[in-house]
Amino acid sequence: MTAAERVTLYYSPRTRATGVRVLLEELGAPYDLHILNMAKGEQREPGYLAINPLGKVPAIRHGGAFVMEQSAIYIYLADAFPGARLAPAIGEPDRGAFLRWIVFYSSCFEPALIDKSMGREPPPASRSAYGDFEAVINAIQSNLTTQAFMAGDRFTAADLLWGGALNLMTRFGLVPKTPVFDAYIEKITSRPSFAKVAEEDEIMAAAHEEEAAGSA
Repeated sequence: MTAAERVTLYYSPRTRATGVRVLLEELGAPYDLHILNMAKGEQREPGYLAINPLGKVPAIRHGGAFVMEQSAIYIYLADAFPGARLAPAIGEPDRGAFLRWIVFYSSCFEPALIDKSMGREPPPASRSAYGDFEAVINAIQSNLTTQAFMAGDRFTAADLLWGGALNLMTRFGLVPKTPVFDAYIEKITSRPSFAKVAEEDEIMAAAHEEEAAGSA
């Protein structure tokens, strides 16, 4: 398998797969979309469940490799296309921070966010994966106060993950708007890749809703 092989992204608009498509655009990677209309429940059909038994997107195929779970996909793709320099290589000083913040997203930020959005109290500290919501937000903001990007002074795939997530969650009011977050979000989401994918997502989502309504 070589990096030049095309990536297939299992995709539905307005989902976590949107961020992976932004990453592929930034990497300059050759890719195809395998589009699933979630409004019609296509992610629950046997063909896709054979790929991801949880019926979630994103998932990718690259050569003979299938990769699922958002954090794993970001790391895999950034490493698979090193020419774009969106992942510090093993041995580089910022590699640890790069891995930490991508994994922190799925292991701490999302669980904390879900508990907050559902109005649930976090588990006791001794059994909580993330501690408490305020500690998670403070860790992110503190990190961005001392450096330009999540993994240091270099833009990486971690910033595509966090920039998109913080943009969405501050708009929903789940993450507090602060000058630090506002400046970071603007820096990341003003990139052309975000605008391109967002525009195409809206068109695709509208078509999916119309198709689902027509088949109801």
